[in-house]
Amino acid sequence: MSHTSLPRSPRPRRIAPVLAVAAAATLTLAGCSSSSGGKKAAESGAAVSAGKADTARMTIAMVTHAPSGDTFWDTIRKGAEAAAAKDNVKLIYSNDETAADQANLVQNAIDQKVDGIAVTLAKPDAMKAVVAKAEAAGIPVVGFNAGLSEWKKQGLLSFFGQDESVSGQALGAKLNDTGAKHALCVVQAQGDVNLEQRCAGVKKTFSGKTDNLYVNGTDMPSVKSTITAKLAQDKSIDEVVTLGAPFALTAAQATSESGSKAKVATFDLNKDLISAIEKGSIQFAVDQQPYLQGYLAVDSLWLYKTNGNYSGGGEQPILTGPAFVDKSNVDTVAQFAAKGTR
Repeated sequence: MSHTSLPRSPRPRRIAPVLAVAAAATLTLAGCSSSSGGKKAAESGAAVSAGKADTARMTIAMVTHAPSGDTFWDTIRKGAEAAAAKDNVKLIYSNDETAADQANLVQNAIDQKVDGIAVTLAKPDAMKAVVAKAEAAGIPVVGFNAGLSEWKKQGLLSFFGQDESVSGQALGAKLNDTGAKHALCVVQAQGDVNLEQRCAGVKKTFSGKTDNLYVNGTDMPSVKSTITAKLAQDKSIDEVVTLGAPFALTAAQATSESGSKAKVATFDLNKDLISAIEKGSIQFAVDQQPYLQGYLAVDSLWLYKTNGNYSGGGEQPILTGPAFVDKSNVDTVAQFAAKGTR
């Protein structure tokens, strides 16, 4: 591995806010190995309209708090692989939903002397020390998806994602238009900052009653039985809000089995959820564009290393959401979801 070095520049000051998001090119990607976005990713990225960079090969590590098997994170990874293929980057992807183990993965990236790290800060306190170690080693670090309130405090160069509180408030306001009176917000990982902020945002703007229900997101049968029992117990619940596409689909099954008339809305998308919106079993979804988050996180590190750029000027996050997907626009989004990029 050739190691491209660039002195860490001081963060630019008093730069005007930059909130616009560059649109990523649409790709159909073949899967690559669990540890690298190497040859297969490069081959699958051949259709990128911008071509492939001729800059020196560099290595970027992407470390997330993703649980295994969650299709949302597959979409983020596809975006990261697309950027890696275009930018002549070797991508090392790793994930662990346990905060301490995620921190160990970041330490592994530091030990490998990677050229850049893209990291999620779902539990920022657990990541603070190791992020500081990366920065002390001269490795640029960007944040994405989780950690909007913490990225600047921890000295990250940029952040790509949505404001979870704002997205929750937007969903809560939309529920008011549906006539819902009692919402159940299903949290699949207690203590996850992003998830807690979403439910708090819903509660802030929703004019009805909001309750939180904590479930074990790693055990989907348990998620289903817990939601079913709650709906059977409390018939006043007329809306179930989930915080991820797989949980929305499970919640739809639970409403049917419990005899509840509650409707289901959710955060985040996948191909199956798009189909559920088309069929009407899911009302709508808040889309934070995970493909774009993965793409921009990798691309921003390449731009920083090759041209000294700070996405957002180093002062403002790059917002990728929220946007709503419902029956009015689901057909447009469906064509991209079928490729696994929305």
